[in-house]
Amino acid sequence: QVQLVESGGGLVQPGDSLTLTCATSGSNSDSYAIGWFRQAPGKEREGVACIEKSEGSTFYYYADSVKGRFTTSRDNTENTVYLEMASLKPEDTAVYYCAADRGHCLPPRLDFASWGQGTQVTVST
Repeated sequence: QVQLVESGGGLVQPGDSLTLTCATSGSNSDSYAIGWFRQAPGKEREGVACIEKSEGSTFYYYADSVKGRFTTSRDNTENTVYLEMASLKPEDTAVYYCAADRGHCLPPRLDFASWGQGTQVTVST
């Protein structure tokens, strides 16, 4: 029901910054929880960030591995969610996905209902 398209990935050097964009569409897509996930080659998919609105307040969650470096935000008017990534490290290299769900960000989980196609982020010298 909710459609998502990620963009903004690319090749950057360690220490660089990059912003990913998740364009969403569908009924009430702006009220869904939007999670950011990543999957590196040979590794399990992991959640890195999530944003949701509950009872008039917006809540943000980050994995310990990205806390302090990544920031997620939402533009409700344009139904767009952003993931600002700073101080990138080689271990941040992965395919990044945004996903939407009618539920909440917590507890941490991978079973969000709708997923984008993914965008590659490569951090390398």
